[in-house]
Amino acid sequence: MKINFSKYNGAGNDFIVIDDRENILHLTKSEIYNLCNRNIGIGGDGLIIIKKSIKTDFEILHYTSDGNLGSLCGNGSRCAILYAYRNNIINKHTVFEAFDGIHKAEIINDELITMQMKLNSKIIENKYGVWVDTGSPHLVVETTNTDELDVKDLGKSIRYNDYFKKEGVNVNFVERISDEVFKIRTYERGVEDETRACGTGSTASAICMNYLGKTSSNKIKMKCLGGDLDVKFLKRSETYSEISITGPAKLVFEGTIGI
Repeated sequence: MKINFSKYNGAGNDFIVIDDRENILHLTKSEIYNLCNRNIGIGGDGLIIIKKSIKTDFEILHYTSDGNLGSLCGNGSRCAILYAYRNNIINKHTVFEAFDGIHKAEIINDELITMQMKLNSKIIENKYGVWVDTGSPHLVVETTNTDELDVKDLGKSIRYNDYFKKEGVNVNFVERISDEVFKIRTYERGVEDETRACGTGSTASAICMNYLGKTSSNKIKMKCLGGDLDVKFLKRSETYSEISITGPAKLVFEGTIGI
């Protein structure tokens, strides 16, 4: 079987995007793993499949590079939004379905997209850091030396310890640069490695830094290895609302592959 695909990246977080609105694609876990494998496949941090939706313009299914169905992916969603725009599925404003429900988004220009985000849990402090769900579960760990960290080993040791092992967690190491700028490096479950950016992780980290009193700003630039992501929100008392993330998405190449 031949599949048409597009390769996109969002702030260095790269994805295979496939349009399956006709619902003819039924990929196995091993097939998804092989497609995402950088040695034998197209290569990517994940696979995004665009499906037809009755409620909204389209639906996003996100699979992590290990072949499993993942939760919300902010960077992957922006890549899917740009794909939909470039292929005349949507106009500059869109509403789509994802893992944690319905989201709104806007195409700002050819490579910049703003997307609505959600806070799906309480913010919980524990002995490892601060945990919150922003479409995916995240642990935010404050540090002063992000450039020097072995993110893969540290992230793995936390992700697989007894506290988090059952449900899994993404681990974000965050360093304050100024009141409005933070550095972030992220270990992602499903990829089981550091990725060059994480949208849900940047959202979680910006909110948690505000929650901890590390910033008084509600407009925070998260500096990822692959590019900058801008997080905005409203805070009333201990409640966060009107959350959004703005960042790049870019088409890398298109092609056809057999499975």
